[in-house]
Amino acid sequence: MFEMDLLDNTETVNRLLARYGVKFGIYKNNTFKEQLFPFDAIPRVIQREEFDYLERGLKQRVVALNLFLDDIYHDKKIVKDKVIPEDFIFASSGYMPECEGVTPVKKIYSHISGIDLVKGKNDKWYILEDNLRVPSGASYPMIARELCRRSSPKTFRDNQLEDNRNYAQLLRRTLDHVNVEGHTVILTPGRYNAAYFEHSYLAEKTGSHLVNGSELIVENDRLYYVDYKGKRERVGAVYRRISDEYLDPMHFNPESVIGIPHIFDVYRKGNIALLNAPGNGIADDKGIYYFVPKMIKYYLGEEPVLSNAPTYLPFYEEDMAYVLEHFDELVLKDVAEAGGYGVVFGSSMTTEQKADFIALLKREPRRFIAQEVIDFQDLDIQDNGTVVARKADLRAFVLMADEPYVWKSGLTRFSRNPDSFIVNSSQGGGFKDTWVLSH
Repeated sequence: MFEMDLLDNTETVNRLLARYGVKFGIYKNNTFKEQLFPFDAIPRVIQREEFDYLERGLKQRVVALNLFLDDIYHDKKIVKDKVIPEDFIFASSGYMPECEGVTPVKKIYSHISGIDLVKGKNDKWYILEDNLRVPSGASYPMIARELCRRSSPKTFRDNQLEDNRNYAQLLRRTLDHVNVEGHTVILTPGRYNAAYFEHSYLAEKTGSHLVNGSELIVENDRLYYVDYKGKRERVGAVYRRISDEYLDPMHFNPESVIGIPHIFDVYRKGNIALLNAPGNGIADDKGIYYFVPKMIKYYLGEEPVLSNAPTYLPFYEEDMAYVLEHFDELVLKDVAEAGGYGVVFGSSMTTEQKADFIALLKREPRRFIAQEVIDFQDLDIQDNGTVVARKADLRAFVLMADEPYVWKSGLTRFSRNPDSFIVNSSQGGGFKDTWVLSH
């Protein structure tokens, strides 16, 4: 399937990734630390028919989530019809009352969605998480594929697989679809952001300006980019890589120094497209995740193609009873956390920790979900010259323009710890290329 010279060049590819600054940063104990994102050259291979199935399910899910976001910030029919309890909407840290009644350009909320999946040992795929705020990760397989093609051109001549280098064109099409008039910019919080490499790489590949908040100003309900000569040019679309709360100090966090004063006013009047839309965090909430299959049935009248991991809401008495009875068999997740944080396994707690956690769970049942621990498939990786098996997930990217498009690739992350199910880069994981076979 793949050539030995590709595997033999793993270290060369990693050295090039380091030279090009393919890193990610994490804040720990108030200190910023930047590190390499280790690459493994053994690809994840997805057959054409299997990807077609994933594609159907991912499109269905993202369409339903967009309809949900539009509904929640307007008519709230899904709440009125008692499909989702009010507590799971208005108590969510991702719900933004400032977005009430605001309609984004062409009614698209999640232009770039990162959907995390795992494949169980029963060969069934499960959705683990929906990322609709500022999902990252597409740049890593993009540049890794480019370097692998250079290192082992024979591998890519001999295997018929989808070319993943079209992500920039797909992203540009997505940006242009909602651009109201003017330049497209990628808004970065700056060099010390965890995904800064991706911001600069995607700006280069899409031909967009990479800007920080100080280079954008609002005048007369329009947004302008101020170039190095002081010339002002109108901006029509902003691919923002900063969180909602820092976007506009006049409407959200007043202490933000990386946002643009009054940009939310421009957005509210339809004079700028923001990708992704503010307020999407409500659909990122792990408590809302439980209801996505119900959303698909409610908005689309369809059965979900892809399944959630079996999930329980302690908010419901019946589910709370199940969680308490099967505590040691479950994984508990804080609904507002991300990046592998706020995840605890019942089986790993001491008796004292368990008692403390259960007390917290009973005090704040809305704060947590519980899930069955899926024994998901291992993938082979190279470890000091030896091939070993490690847990791995897949982040699939769905881009929404006139219709949803699933990128025929994805970010496969793996755990380097043989005893860990957590694959996030912030938790020390690595990544590999994802091959989608074309035949």
